[in-house]
Amino acid sequence: MTHHLLLVEDDLSLAKMVRDFLIEHDFEITTESNGVAAITRITQGSYDAVILDIGLPGADGFQVCRTVRPNYPGPIIVLTARGGEVDEVIALEAGADDFMAKPVRPRALLARLKVHLKRGDATPASSSPPIVIGDLQVDESSRNVSIAGSRVELTTAEFELLVYLAKRAGTVVPRKDVYIDLLELPYDGLDRSIDLRVSRLRRKLNDDPAQPTRIKSVRGVGYLMAKTK
Repeated sequence: MTHHLLLVEDDLSLAKMVRDFLIEHDFEITTESNGVAAITRITQGSYDAVILDIGLPGADGFQVCRTVRPNYPGPIIVLTARGGEVDEVIALEAGADDFMAKPVRPRALLARLKVHLKRGDATPASSSPPIVIGDLQVDESSRNVSIAGSRVELTTAEFELLVYLAKRAGTVVPRKDVYIDLLELPYDGLDRSIDLRVSRLRRKLNDDPAQPTRIKSVRGVGYLMAKTK
């Protein structure tokens, strides 16, 4: 299966390098250099994933991500030359699924893409009954989530995290295990991407971040999906 990606990058030489590399690995690539135009492309197009630079003319990558995230469920990988934890936190809170610092390492980018796209391509087990936890229902076969009958829209990454925790409801899951199993990368003890994804998931599940009742944090360990609300 050939995946169609949108590469949003205003450094034309870098865009060409990444584009040529990914085309060699059987991706179809559309490029864009302007943030405002990227918003239009993402909202009106059909892309399996978006690779998004932060420093863009028109609208920066953070703004692009915040604008399209409510309606774009696919993976968004943010690239930045600025580095630093602050940019990473802002990107992930804006709805990015992953974050990579420049200079871009093409093979590392390819590996991240494959992980995210594999989750989106996965065929759910049609025979699996919905997971029901209180008024929360998670249906893997249809990839639908609802609370008290009202549908909850999640990105692919958020859905996979919810399924992972829901299947282990009532059990404390170490943060390291969540990171390794979902991102398929070694855990360095510092990365906050899973923490921020949990925060976004709580908001969408109407779970009070100050006193969560659905997804609880266990200090120094990880997370606990409560069996009932």
